Amino acid sequence: MTGVVDSDELVRRIQRARARAAHEERLWRTRSAELERADPAEKGVADMHRLAYEAVLRVLDEILTPGKSDVRG
Repeated sequence: MTGVVDSDELVRRIQRARARAAHEERLWRTRSAELERADPAEKGVADMHRLAYEAVLRVLDEILTPGKSDVRG
């Protein structure tokens, strides 16, 4: 598994990773909203997951389109 990867394949892999991170962020955002009243402690856990995926999205966006967004927050 140490084969050489060309730049097009690398971009495709980053795009797939970004799509997955966006999907996960939406799932955790939904979960957080569902838990808002039912279980505040678990809502906090869901929020941490959502924030982690948001950070991943920002980094991958910066890799795919440098300078488009402010990665510093």
